[in-house]
Amino acid sequence: MTQLKGFHHVAIICSDYPRSKAFYTDILGFKIIAENYRAARQSYKLDLALPDGSQIELFSFPDAPKRPSRPEAQGLRHLAFVVDSVANYCAYLTHHKVAVEPIRIDEYTGKAFTFFNDPDGLPLEIYQA
Repeated sequence: MTQLKGFHHVAIICSDYPRSKAFYTDILGFKIIAENYRAARQSYKLDLALPDGSQIELFSFPDAPKRPSRPEAQGLRHLAFVVDSVANYCAYLTHHKVAVEPIRIDEYTGKAFTFFNDPDGLPLEIYQA
């Protein structure tokens, strides 16, 4: 049996393409692999990567509906990124005017973690390595 080896990418639809592109590249540090404008769909598709090969496909579509997140909706809840130091990364995000929730400790692993949001309110987590 063939087994899964990991995630290739996660797809995100944003409401403001330039704002989200800047957030994921300038603040979170994703590198641009490819950027394409699809005229027939009036849509951008931006392929982004982290050093470990993890990728995000960032899409823009005109008039895409907002994602329900409160109360918690079924489906994908959040994306979690690993960092060496949650406290240091929180300071970095705060310096870039990104609101961060208080740091918590995972009761099962003893690891630090916290949440913040992308420009469209998509919940993102940072988790101690």
